[in-house]
Amino acid sequence: QVQLVESGGGLVQAGGSLRLSCAASGLTISTYVMGWFRQAPGKEREVVAFITRSGDVTYYADSVKGRFTTSRDNAKNTVYLQMNSLKPEDAAVYYCAATRGYGGLWYEASRYDYWGHGTQVSVSS
Repeated sequence: QVQLVESGGGLVQAGGSLRLSCAASGLTISTYVMGWFRQAPGKEREVVAFITRSGDVTYYADSVKGRFTTSRDNAKNTVYLQMNSLKPEDAAVYYCAATRGYGGLWYEASRYDYWGHGTQVSVSS
């Protein structure tokens, strides 16, 4: 049974940092593109970042570019999202996702096969 379990969310002041982790079981992440998405109340789920299988390519939404960094440790079967200089508009439930798909378009949520249950990130102004 595949499980993606996010952790590391919480409440932080604007300008602060959080590091999210996504621990995978039931699959080997080295064969998956791993994505991070977020959904704020009343808004659609949106891509935050993704990282390719070997980690040589990363993508970031314009809204987080320069502040967030995703990385992966295939040996630990875990993906990370380092979030710095957090803003109130970053508050959302953050989800980890995995796809075996090829051909790009990994910024589309529909490309992903497995999802975690999410972790809440709150940012106070």
